[in-house]
Amino acid sequence: MNTELDRRLHWILTVALLSIIVGGTIDLVMDHPERWLSLHVVFETLMIAGALVMATTLWLGWWRSAHSAATLRESLERQREERDTWKASAQAALEGLGRAIDARFGSWQLTPTEREVALMLLKGYEHKEIAALTGRSERTVRQHAGAVYEKAGIAGRAELAAYFLNDLMLPEEARDTLGAA
Repeated sequence: MNTELDRRLHWILTVALLSIIVGGTIDLVMDHPERWLSLHVVFETLMIAGALVMATTLWLGWWRSAHSAATLRESLERQREERDTWKASAQAALEGLGRAIDARFGSWQLTPTEREVALMLLKGYEHKEIAALTGRSERTVRQHAGAVYEKAGIAGRAELAAYFLNDLMLPEEARDTLGAA
């Protein structure tokens, strides 16, 4: 929701509830009731108390919402920073892996279209998604995928991923931690 609209709504509700509280109190005092336990006095007192409770409840809700939104913004910013740090640290490794994959595609003599399809398969896209992203029919994408598997001498998508990732190892410290678990 728009922050300016929120602010206006807060002010409108605050003024309305304060008007009820202040106006009711002034009206009650100006009435100079003979009996404080009359129906009129009790009703106005309940109206004032109700407005006070609503004002307090709304204020607490607004405060909690603002606090929650601020916490969420901080968390989102930390996650963005973490993502950016990860991207920066992984960039060189990813570029090296990309060059290695491209070299292997070249040795398999894949066409540019087959390379594109093979890379998208490695990224985990389904045939239908690849077709939508590349503007090709799903049948054409399946044909390109079949040509990739045939030229690489593999049986399918799982073997394609395994070909490039099978020897991927975590650093020794991480493997020791996994072995102890």
